[in-house]
Amino acid sequence: MRIVIVGGVAAGMSTAARARRLDESAEIIVFERDAFVSFANCGLPYHIGEVIEDRDRLLLQTPESLRASLNLDVRVGTEVVAIDPVARTVTARVNATGVEEQLSYDRLVLCPGAVPMVPPLPGVEDPRIHVLRRMEDMDAIKARVDAVDTDGRPQVNHAVVIGGGYIGLEMAENLRHRGRDVALVELADQLMPPLDRELTSAMEGHLRANGVALHLGVGASSFAPTADGRLGVTLADGTELTTDLVLLAAGVRPNTALAEAAGVELGPRGGIAVDDHLRTNLPDVYAAGDAVEVRHRVLPGPWLIPLAGPANRQGRVVADNLCGRDTTFGEVQGTGIVKVFDLTAGGVGANQRQLEAAGIPFERVHLHPSGHAGYYPGTAAMHLKVLFAPDTGRLLGAGIVGYDGVDKRLDVLATALSAGLTVYDLETLELAYAPPFGSAKDPVNMAGFLGANLLRGDLRLWYAEAFEEETAGARLLDVRGPEEFAAGHLPGAEHLPLDQLRAAVDDLDRDQPVRLYCAVGFRSYLAYRILVQHGFADVATLAGGMHSYRAATELQADSELLPRQPVISYAEAATAAGAAAR
Repeated sequence: MRIVIVGGVAAGMSTAARARRLDESAEIIVFERDAFVSFANCGLPYHIGEVIEDRDRLLLQTPESLRASLNLDVRVGTEVVAIDPVARTVTARVNATGVEEQLSYDRLVLCPGAVPMVPPLPGVEDPRIHVLRRMEDMDAIKARVDAVDTDGRPQVNHAVVIGGGYIGLEMAENLRHRGRDVALVELADQLMPPLDRELTSAMEGHLRANGVALHLGVGASSFAPTADGRLGVTLADGTELTTDLVLLAAGVRPNTALAEAAGVELGPRGGIAVDDHLRTNLPDVYAAGDAVEVRHRVLPGPWLIPLAGPANRQGRVVADNLCGRDTTFGEVQGTGIVKVFDLTAGGVGANQRQLEAAGIPFERVHLHPSGHAGYYPGTAAMHLKVLFAPDTGRLLGAGIVGYDGVDKRLDVLATALSAGLTVYDLETLELAYAPPFGSAKDPVNMAGFLGANLLRGDLRLWYAEAFEEETAGARLLDVRGPEEFAAGHLPGAEHLPLDQLRAAVDDLDRDQPVRLYCAVGFRSYLAYRILVQHGFADVATLAGGMHSYRAATELQADSELLPRQPVISYAEAATAAGAAAR
């Protein structure tokens, strides 16, 4: 059996390697149009930033090593330019010579990957404008960043990164590691669109604190050389940036031209349509990787989710089926994570915007636990948001932003979502605990407690975006301490510290709605339990407290949250209210 694979890297090389492990007699040929067939493309920004100093560490395999270990015929610098599914042949062209060869196949695997999106803007062809997808792209960008004038000064002092996703954020960080000024431009009104807005506001503040200028909610409109020989970037709002290098990181699209020309059917999102065995509509033609549309574990319809993990798994599934096994590829849940200086952000499953767009009912909780035991040094609060079904409690998605322990919680939640677990299951998970690593009640457990309390009716939440609606006609009580209240509080709030609440219960109107809040939601939860057990009919507590409110309302400092007001105690407010009533 001759297996021809178009494209290497994650999906193609996973297919080839597993096919060899399953079938020693097969002839396996891999065509890769670039010079490198197996490299760590996720590591490219870190070599530019010189975090990974040795370029060769990014090269995982070579044609020679693959021939020696797996007896694979890997042909780099060779592009497949045509497929004849009737004759069952491919036509491959050697880039260096232009010589073409026609080769027959018994099984054909398409792993063409994705290509960076380059918007058709005036001046976008300027050689100082780059994309980052291949080793050659990395080399070109690093050479430009490394270049110095005759007096030893860098030729690149400023860079503009267009796109606030994974690659854009990693490049902004690594260019700052190299001491370059960086401006990041993102068309959406937030960074990291896979995460909900309230999770990304902390990232924005962290980037600004590390010297990255942010331009959110605006795109680039044109590029042009400046009078002094630099590069001008004009944004859609009229802002003019002057720079030395531009990185386009505005997303990728599936590379489907070859497949489409051969008659391969595409799906509604423009990727290659495949069945559960990753077969295309053409006989004995399979596809895997970033060009393939997949089923989402939570959301309806096909999706394009260009991530390395699913691509590698798809390669294994294709190889199984090539070699006579009946293996299917399941669903993808989009688990992703990114490092932004000292901050880590990640998500899994669906976010709130996606659930709302799909019409999927959900509940959600916000919490701000520490990465490990608070009394052990080196931790900080994270922002954890978990979404789940209101009937069963089944996990639908989660997002986390924080400084330590984010990755381990994300992996636990990703496993739980994959297994179909519920918030009730999160309550009972037994996770590793010692003070340097976690807490006896892990953040994942805490998310389960909150979610289960909500579904059982032990807790009712209100959310920052519904402030006007929730507080209209309600008594808004801030149950934090005096200093916290004085530093900033919600408009219209009365100050009633938690330790004074029980004594004041009889003075409160049980028929008036009460809306509670504190810093992160714990003290207001205690206050909630006190009030409902004293017969208050309409009580709710702010999800995630003031921390979540600030994030949701895009306000980063207490002084910006609201005008500083004199501290008004509950007793003073009650006296004033009584006087007004009389």
